[in-house]
Amino acid sequence: MNKTRNTWTIMSKEFARFFGDRSLVFSVVLLPGLLIYFIYSFMGTGMEEKMMAGADTPGTVYVEQLPEEMRDLVLPPDYTLQELSMPQEADAVRLTLTDNKTGDILVRFPETFMADMEAYVPSDSVPAPNIQIFYNSNSIASQTAYYNVTSMLESYEMNICNRFDINAATDDVEYEVVYDSGDNSAMVGDIFGSLLPMLIMMMLFSGCMSIAPSSIAGEKERGTIATLLVTPMRRNQLAWGKILSLSVLSLLSGISSFVGIMLSLPKMIHGDDLDLLKESLYSTGDYLQLFVCIISAVLLLISVVSIISAFANSVKSAQTMMLPVMILVMAISFSPMLGSVAESYGFYLLPFYNNVQCMARVFMHEGALLPLLITTASNLLYTALAITLLTKMFNSERIMFGK
Repeated sequence: MNKTRNTWTIMSKEFARFFGDRSLVFSVVLLPGLLIYFIYSFMGTGMEEKMMAGADTPGTVYVEQLPEEMRDLVLPPDYTLQELSMPQEADAVRLTLTDNKTGDILVRFPETFMADMEAYVPSDSVPAPNIQIFYNSNSIASQTAYYNVTSMLESYEMNICNRFDINAATDDVEYEVVYDSGDNSAMVGDIFGSLLPMLIMMMLFSGCMSIAPSSIAGEKERGTIATLLVTPMRRNQLAWGKILSLSVLSLLSGISSFVGIMLSLPKMIHGDDLDLLKESLYSTGDYLQLFVCIISAVLLLISVVSIISAFANSVKSAQTMMLPVMILVMAISFSPMLGSVAESYGFYLLPFYNNVQCMARVFMHEGALLPLLITTASNLLYTALAITLLTKMFNSERIMFGK
């Protein structure tokens, strides 16, 4: 009973100090969510520029059964033409359009295209010869090549009175031809996954830095820590009280960041592209995974920041000592920009890196339960170890009083 009462006394003291400072409440609870909301809402322009990256990078136009008369109509400026003679070759090229984001397109002519076009009568019930053009909308270069070739073919078609079609709908109910190999949700997910984890981790770290130094290093600087340590309260009760109260306050910062993310994600997609918006929104399960990931990250961050604060003798000294950790967290947060998410489950045991990777998976629509469980369990274990270490530090007069 006394242990619980002592721990609650420390927590009540921290809550009173925190909520009694309006500027601290604003910077920790309200500011993270507001900053995330406004930053993410105005990131549309930056995302559009990233999507447009590579738009001027030409690729290869693969053509199957190319009539000589159509050669100049299927080759945009600066593009390379490669003719294919076998359907199997064209099928293989079509699969590569799905797997990569190069500027390539595939144009498939019917085997007897020129003869069929000359014999075609628009008034007949027989369908017109169909030119199939396959592209990947995830690549702006591929999409640009598709529009260029389509435009040239349509201009030619107008001069010969509509004697062929381009990407006509198929009548085969068993196989629907999909001409666009791109996945808009994957494209948006890649952009979100490379940018947002870094911003989230920085906001969470800033929130922890706003409260932990003044709670622990500030107590040492003001001399009030000595009063707490000479009371009958056990040191582990003091450590638990500090960690739990700081965790609750940091969780408020985490929840604020989470709410800012939920409100701002739809605004990151341009309103005039409704199809892209529908495909890129996240499910309730995705938001739940993101919330759990943020909470576990906050617990680990506040534990590390509290330990650093216990070593420092002043708030300013604590903030200076935290700079290397902040740089480390920032560097780790850039990892999703370097490539795909980690597949090996062992990586989800690494502190901070595991949270960044889990958040990236969620944003990339690749969220999985096992990596999240490993991340959460490992972070809770690291938090428990940090509380044990902080208890030992409170028992050390050399650390607490510099003796």
